[in-house]
Amino acid sequence: MQTEKYILVFDYYQDDAGIVAKLIEEGKMLYVFSSHRHQDHFNPIISTWRKNVATFFLSDDIDGVVGVADEQIISMRPYETKVQGGLEVATYGSTDIGVSFLVTVDGWRIFHAGDLNWWHWKWDHKYNLILAEKQFEKEMQKLDGLQMDVAFFPVDSRLEEYRAIGVEKFCRRVEVGQLVAMHMRGERWIPSVDFPGNKEPVPCWCPMISGERLEVSK
Repeated sequence: MQTEKYILVFDYYQDDAGIVAKLIEEGKMLYVFSSHRHQDHFNPIISTWRKNVATFFLSDDIDGVVGVADEQIISMRPYETKVQGGLEVATYGSTDIGVSFLVTVDGWRIFHAGDLNWWHWKWDHKYNLILAEKQFEKEMQKLDGLQMDVAFFPVDSRLEEYRAIGVEKFCRRVEVGQLVAMHMRGERWIPSVDFPGNKEPVPCWCPMISGERLEVSK
């Protein structure tokens, strides 16, 4: 995501369109975030950008980045806040491992959920389904009422008919200016045009191809 002064890269995994490479070629400085160590959220290739990265914000379950000096890394646990340059970075929890991020920068509040979601796998044991719901509710209680200009949140097709139950509850409990669906894993999600939010419908964007862009204003 690009603001007036900053470029923020969250949970880099793949970039078939070469967007990050183009930004580096232009000499733009990056802030890089990794919410946890899973390979679809943390790609060690980010170490090759180190000359163009101001700071790496990493969940504390990631044991550094090869070739990157410790002073270039800020390791974060859930529920803490760090200020670096013009960024305020607050972490919240996850229902898997790692953290979720809320970044305040250039007058924007940007949330990236990482693997925070209501992971309802319909084939799972009843006890695990109850536990997943309770875990998600526990994290939502910490997020209740927060205002976010842009929120990135999982809508995973592997959950089948339950893929949107997490994002629906999330948008009803926080204030989201623009929702960006992520972690879709295959079939794209098609939300209603009046997707319910905390106070009013939430505009939703589901990227269809690598490199697709959305301009958000407020």
